Amino acid sequence: MEKKAIRVAYGEALVKLGETNEKVVVLDADLASATMTNAFKKAYPGRFYDCGIAEANMVDMAAGMSTMGLIPFCSTFAVFAGRSYDQIRNGVCYPKFNVKFGFSHAGITLGEDGGSHQAIEDLALMCVLPNMTVFVPSDANECYACVEAAAKIDGPVYIRTSRLATPVYDPRPFTFGKGTVIKDGKDCVIFTCGIMLEHSLNAVEVLAEKGIDAALVSFHTLKPFDEQLACEYAVKCKKVFTVEEHSVIGGLGDTVAPLIVGKGVEAFRKIGINDVFGQSGKPADLLLEYGLTGPQIADKIISSL
Repeated sequence: MEKKAIRVAYGEALVKLGETNEKVVVLDADLASATMTNAFKKAYPGRFYDCGIAEANMVDMAAGMSTMGLIPFCSTFAVFAGRSYDQIRNGVCYPKFNVKFGFSHAGITLGEDGGSHQAIEDLALMCVLPNMTVFVPSDANECYACVEAAAKIDGPVYIRTSRLATPVYDPRPFTFGKGTVIKDGKDCVIFTCGIMLEHSLNAVEVLAEKGIDAALVSFHTLKPFDEQLACEYAVKCKKVFTVEEHSVIGGLGDTVAPLIVGKGVEAFRKIGINDVFGQSGKPADLLLEYGLTGPQIADKIISSL
């Protein structure tokens, strides 16, 4: 199966978007070769702005550009969402300006850069902001769709992308704000997002070998969230598990939890980063260390059934 980093797809999507929409401009904080906005820089140098290592300034520049009718896409590492948070909150979300954030290298699979650069809290920061839309594409094809949708949304949008090359799945129907049923099942349901789709699929296979028929639902949009679909599968399967490459605090798990209270759910468990920082290592080793490989996910589900 073809593999491609979601950050690469993000860069490709910006170039394609720039071809058809002259209002699109791209800003980067001295990381264009990592966030992959360098492709847009090469194609449209007059619409690309390298803001240097000054993320807060970048966000304020983009806010100003948006008031002139432009559609700015800001890019940097996801961990620097914290460095520019005041500007994102008060300079973009509060006035509901039309600024997009394509923040890369999220989660522990950033790898060797270690805990200081592995964003495990960015979804919590972004989901709590009024007016913010939050996308977590699971592969390159979904990223293309998220970027296209972001440009059409009138208001702030956050797109979480990853460094690690991951499987590219056949294109699936994409509807803003709606989850995608990857596999139906009856014994339990796994809700996932982002690159954890690959490992959740593996977990479903391991569970099947043990006679457990697990459903799998992927959510490319965390906000607004597909509450109807989540509740439908919670009621149907009664045993609910969330899997994410993010802290178990404030991410997908905490989005799902309040929705399923009183729905007759017999088991619920959040599988993710358990309130600790990441550390330096190869992505595969880190996934193993933090219990996020397919077999480990399956074992956690079995122990909770």
